[in-house]
Amino acid sequence: QVQLVESGGGLVQAGGSLRLSCAASGRTFSNYAMGWFRQAPEKEREFVAAISWSGGSTYYADSVKGRFTISRDNAKNTVYLQMYTLKPEDTAVYYCAADLYGNRRSTLIVPIGYDYWGQGTQVTVSS
Repeated sequence: QVQLVESGGGLVQAGGSLRLSCAASGRTFSNYAMGWFRQAPEKEREFVAAISWSGGSTYYADSVKGRFTISRDNAKNTVYLQMYTLKPEDTAVYYCAADLYGNRRSTLIVPIGYDYWGQGTQVTVSS
């Protein structure tokens, strides 16, 4: 089992920044690819960003490319999502997820590709 706990969400004005963190425990963190997804009210969960288990590859949704950056610190068992130039349409609950030895884009950009999920953290961007 892997336990994932997100933090760092909150209320921010459009154009502002936030950094989300996801702390993992329970298994060898460095063996897991990590992803961020988000879900707005009455919408499906959508891919935001992912980083391979090796950290050598990162993937982003087109809607956040150039504004968000995913990174990981294996020494701290934590993955981060740095978000800049936030827009009201970024408002959602953000979830982190873990996939054992994941490194293929095709599996990392879909929710079914992940084995474990956190409970989510709310991000609200006001206009």
